[in-house]
Amino acid sequence: MFHLENSHPHLKDIFFLLSLTAGSILIHGYHPWAEDAALYLPAVAKLLDPRLFPFNSQFFASHAGLTFFPEIVAALVRISHLPLQVVLFLCHIGSIFLLLFACLKLAEKCFTHKHATYAGVALVAALLTLPVAGTALYIMDQYLNPRNVAAFAGVLVIVKLLDRKYLSAGLLLIFAAAVHPLMSIFAIFFATLLFWIEARETAGASSALETSAAVAAAILPLGLLSRPSAAYHEAAVTHSYFYLLQWHWYEWLGVIGPILILWCFSRFSRLRAMRNLELLSRSLVCYEIIFVVAALIFTTPARFESLARLQPMRSLYILYILLILFSGCLLGAFLLKGHSWRWIVLFLPLCSGMLWAQRSLFPASPHIEWPGSKSRNAWVQAFEWARSNTPSEAVFALGPDYMHAPGEDENGFRAIAQRSMLADKVTDGGAVAMFPEMAPEWLAQIEAQNGWDHFHREDFRRLKASYGVDWVVLPQSHPANLSCPYANQQVKVCQID
Repeated sequence: MFHLENSHPHLKDIFFLLSLTAGSILIHGYHPWAEDAALYLPAVAKLLDPRLFPFNSQFFASHAGLTFFPEIVAALVRISHLPLQVVLFLCHIGSIFLLLFACLKLAEKCFTHKHATYAGVALVAALLTLPVAGTALYIMDQYLNPRNVAAFAGVLVIVKLLDRKYLSAGLLLIFAAAVHPLMSIFAIFFATLLFWIEARETAGASSALETSAAVAAAILPLGLLSRPSAAYHEAAVTHSYFYLLQWHWYEWLGVIGPILILWCFSRFSRLRAMRNLELLSRSLVCYEIIFVVAALIFTTPARFESLARLQPMRSLYILYILLILFSGCLLGAFLLKGHSWRWIVLFLPLCSGMLWAQRSLFPASPHIEWPGSKSRNAWVQAFEWARSNTPSEAVFALGPDYMHAPGEDENGFRAIAQRSMLADKVTDGGAVAMFPEMAPEWLAQIEAQNGWDHFHREDFRRLKASYGVDWVVLPQSHPANLSCPYANQQVKVCQID
């Protein structure tokens, strides 16, 4: 089963990657409207129909304005003439395939046997939804977003650097920056650091500490920045993953453990003359030490709070991908080898555990939300009704914490209903945490919804007078005395008279 070093290696690689991609969807699921999709997909919808979102579009346009992701997706919809849902699904599949392809190419630079390279890529595929310490990131989300699209470029650029194909590496970094500017900073930094360390083969742990000190010294002048506003603080503190010192102890293990493991990898690979693995492991140790120092400086003093939005600990993203890849390769090379039963003993419980975790995260939704299928999630059904039965200029309110309501499964209203809404704490709070200038307006809208669970007709009329809200989405148990043309077992959509 695993004797793969015979004819047609490229075809076998493609079949292997396609099989892993399909398996990844089955294990990790697909939820196109969840979580950060609410930040990016409204921008796609507005490009396809400029009449949408006449109110509060700044809360998603802030992110969308820094990436070409919405333009790329909208262009694919126009060119293909396929529904948006189909394009999103195909692009999500493509992003998984490209990441696994890049991982395979990198594994081949460090290991010679197919057992090793295939095991490494298989482990990445099995752990795509593994949380990255306390960063609020997965290796790959269960829906299409710019980070997923840019991920493969961050890995493939390392391959190009090892091959000394610097033009190709530069083009990949430009693509990553165009799709996800923040995450591309980490890829650019690691690529620069790798190039510098490779040029100085004698660099070691001491040089890492010296570089960390240099970075810390360079950012000290940032202390001249003014203290952030109280409104911005209200948004930022809801995102504890910005602040390294607020992480739980087990999240700290997710920082310290990988550094120690990679240091062991570097020592092991040096003894076995595995030059590329040794170089990359050592570079990753240096890289993460630098960003841990930066995180402590950015997020500890109150006057630096506005710098916390740079999220230096998200540097762990690329480190985790490479750590998982190298770990799987070493398991394949020295433990799994060609023994089918060993592969089954490792991957069957691992994949089963990941499947169980994903079902637990989205208990009220289908595990795979196929394009065009009817959702069984009551909130999504209400959002779809709103899209089909309310005017494009309608303004909705759902309460500041609607994404955390029982059974909601963090589905984004704007992404599904394609209607304007009053600001919320989850998605819009995340946007404000990155763009402080929106904080005063965001806080005013959040405070206007204080006591949401006990609102009555006059409270809703106040929102209509202040913000033009003419529709609301409420749990069935809400005591509002309004006309509700749509209702299901959990949710109702009501009009403010």
